[in-house]
Parts: sequence; structure tokens; C-alpha cells
Amino acid sequence: MNSTAGEVLVASLAAHGVDVAFGIPGTHNLEIYRHLTGYGIRHVTPRHEQGAGYAADGYARTTGRPGVAIVTTGPALLNIATAVGQSYSDSVPVLVVSPGMPLHHPQRGTGLLHEMRDQRAAMSTVTRIAHRVTSHAELTEAVAQAFAEFAAERPRPVHLEVPLDLLAERAEVEIAAPLRVARRSPDPSLVAGAADALARAERPGILAGGGARGAAGELRVLAERLGAPVLTTTNGKGVLPEDDPLALGSALHLPAAAEFVGDCDVLLAVGTELAPTDWWYGPPARPASLIRVDIDPAQLLVNARPDLAIAADAAPAVAGLGAALRGVPAREGDRARAWRARLRAQARAEGARWLPWLDAVAAVLARDAIVTADNAMGCYYGALGNLPVRVPAGFCFPTGFGTLGYAVPAAIGAAIGQPARQVLALAGDGGLMFSVQELATAAAEGIPLPVVVFVNGGYGEIRAEMREAGIAPLGVDLAVPDFAALARALGGYGVTVRDPDHLTAELADAFGRPGPSLLLVPEGDAP
Repeated sequence: MNSTAGEVLVASLAAHGVDVAFGIPGTHNLEIYRHLTGYGIRHVTPRHEQGAGYAADGYARTTGRPGVAIVTTGPALLNIATAVGQSYSDSVPVLVVSPGMPLHHPQRGTGLLHEMRDQRAAMSTVTRIAHRVTSHAELTEAVAQAFAEFAAERPRPVHLEVPLDLLAERAEVEIAAPLRVARRSPDPSLVAGAADALARAERPGILAGGGARGAAGELRVLAERLGAPVLTTTNGKGVLPEDDPLALGSALHLPAAAEFVGDCDVLLAVGTELAPTDWWYGPPARPASLIRVDIDPAQLLVNARPDLAIAADAAPAVAGLGAALRGVPAREGDRARAWRARLRAQARAEGARWLPWLDAVAAVLARDAIVTADNAMGCYYGALGNLPVRVPAGFCFPTGFGTLGYAVPAAIGAAIGQPARQVLALAGDGGLMFSVQELATAAAEGIPLPVVVFVNGGYGEIRAEMREAGIAPLGVDLAVPDFAALARALGGYGVTVRDPDHLTAELADAFGRPGPSLLLVPEGDAP
């Protein structure tokens, strides 16, 4: 085909199954926008580029397909960088496309609109690959390479920069077809060794992270065969339905979680970094024997060195273990019941302030509902340990990088990717203000999106940390705006709920109402 690079880009995205993109048009990326509709790619316009990044992240987590964001040069690209950093931290496949300075632009610059010294260098700090292409052929190949790496490797964001003069330049090019790639298969001898260790274990356990989301069925079979209790990380929440008798939940920071790990004579850790952001108060006591499965070989030695390491995709590795243990008699789950009771008691004690509200939320949620959450106290002290999730990727939370403002735009991406499922956002009033403008996006798209906001008058966690450190609270007490009126002004609905029963009723209405519904829960410790 003889086409501009803008059309080559869009044709390449369409060839890889992309049917939705999140972004904001600008002076330098219009040649991309010229072709989106013609190639059947739906465009969703957030009200800030950071929102585009979070929406692409939420879309990717909940569909298993890469999320795509399109921004323009300079400030727009820097606006999305925070969201891309979150996707990198949580191993989410997001492709960000932007124009760049012209092919032969002087390194010292000329003062061109949106000029940056080195966009590629800036984005290389928050992506797996930041690639500046220099020809039409390289562009279509770079798209194919990005999607192949998303499919075969640990999925992390990619940035493609297309010089703005190249976007409008025509050339003859053949669009690269999708590469057929396979994820890493396990070494059979290592699987046999791990199976032997698990078969001999008296107190086996499983720790499942976000990398195990694609192995949910295989993991459940293995857990039942071993009678092994299953802990999950925050990103692994729901890999085993949390109403399953073997599910211990995902609040790894609770003392009983660390004690459980130390009690295991063999612990199988699948698709997890064993990261400090999950354990909070330091690593747990080391189990007698640790087996790690991870698609990223470099990760296998980080945070805890295993006795046996399997570099492979979770699904074939766990399936191989299940097959090798097929002759092992199934064990009873008495041990799981005891640990489950301990963890549940600790989670409910920690989240007592939010329990009535979370129970009100749970009463309305379908089994396959998706919850996106922000870094708010009601989310990590409350929902993480107390709101049951029953499907993989049913709880989307910004771990690791720990951004604010994630919940609402990520929920928009999730709802667009999974329109037949309930999607709910949980936030605090401080974090909500980072991206409250995205309520207008949900209204424009007609998305039935309830947003439950725990209102404590600012940054409650930091306020508490200041007090604990003997520092007079400074910069953390914020005036609470009329959020209900703000929601209405942005095209949605808003109300302060009186009690948990009122919240349940409002949620039931919100799931049937096109547009966002801001449901405000006042907390007692607001200044």
C-alpha cells in the first residue's frame, strides 16, 4: 500500500485486532486521527492524558488484550507517563503512540511547539521499550514486535514515537502481519522436581500473583489436588474465587499471612515478585522450601531466592504440576479452614470502619463484577481483605508505583472492554480529585459507573502517618467540595448516602443508569 505513516500505524493496529484507543488529539497527531474511523477503531476521549493511560491499563487488565493510548508530543506525553509507570510496575501491556520531533530536528532545538530534548529517553524510564521509528517499514514492524512481546514475555508498556513529518509522508509499504509466538514452556525435569517436592510436602501452600491470572483454572485444580491453601497478592486477587474453601485472600500485610508462609514446608509462588508493596511490614518468614514460577527469568532471584526455579508461563507450568500429581490422593482442607478463619478475623478487625459499607457493596455485585480501586484507606485496609472477588482481574489496584487517581479512568477502560459486566470504582476524596474530570468521559460514553467515595477530608493515610511521627498535620486537610453538584455538572449523578442500606439501593440504581454515579460515604475522622 502507498500510504502516510499515520495510516500505516492505524492499519498496523487494526491488523493486530485493536478496535478501541484512548487518547486526545493534538496538532501533531492529526494524521493518526484521520484514519481511525476508516479502520474500525473506536476512539474514547478522556479529559486528561493520564486518564487515557489509566483507561488503557484498566482495559488491558480486564480483557487480557493490550490497551492502546494515543497522545501528542511533549506535555501530553509527559502527562501520560505517570499512568505508564503504573502499568510498568504492575506488568500491564499498554502501547502508547505519540508523534515526535521531525526526523532531522536539531538536537539543541528550535523552539518548535511541544519540543522536548528527548522524548524517547523520558519514556524509556517507564516502559519496557521506547522506540523512535524512522521509516514506514520500521513503524509497521515495531507494532508487530510490540504485540509479539506482549504475548510472549512479561507484559510491560511500550512507547512508539513517530516523527511528525513522517506521519504525513507517503511511502510504499506492506503491513506486517501479527507474529505467531508462544509463551515460554517449562522444563519438564524442573516440573517433575517441583511435583515431587509438593507430593512429599506435609504443609504445602500456594502464593499466586498477577502473573497467575491466565492460569486460574489450572491453579484451582492443583490446589484441590494438594489441599493447599492459596494466598494471593493484590494483583492476584480473585485468581482463586475468594469464596472457595482453599482461598485465604489477598491481604498479605496481615500477620497471619506471613505466619502461614513460614508454616509451609513447601510454598509454590506463581507469577509474583514477592514485592515489599504486598507485604508492607517486611518479607515473611521463609518457608522450608520455596518453588517459584515466573515468565521473567530475571525475577526468579529477586526478593527471595528459590530452592527450585521454573522460568515459564504460569498456565503450562501449573498444568504440568497438576498432571504430574494426578495420582496423588486428594487431601482434606482442614488446614485451609484454620488459616482462612485467622486471616478473615484479622482482615475484618483492620477494616472494621468500612465493613458495613463494603458489605453493602458486596450485596449488589455480580459474581463476575470488576472493581477498580484507588490508593485510599477504604481500599487497602478495607476492600483488599474484605470485599470478595471471584474472578481473575476482578480487582484492579495500582500497586508498586502507587499512583493516585487510578480508579475512575481505569473503570472506564474496564467498562469499555467488558461492557456486559458490572464495573465499580472505589476511591477516597483526596485521590478522586486527581481524575474527577473523567466523570465527564463516563457521561459522554453512557457508561453505568458507580463510584463509591470514602470522604475523610483529604489525605487520611498521610495525616495518620504525620500524627504517628509527631508531626502536626500539614497539607493533608482539604476542604470537601460539593461532590454531588460536581458530579451533576459533569453529566452524572451524585448523592451522599445515609447508611449502608441506602448505599445498596443507590448502587442497584447506578448499575442501571447510563453515566457515572458518585456515591459519597462520609467518614468520621474528617477534619
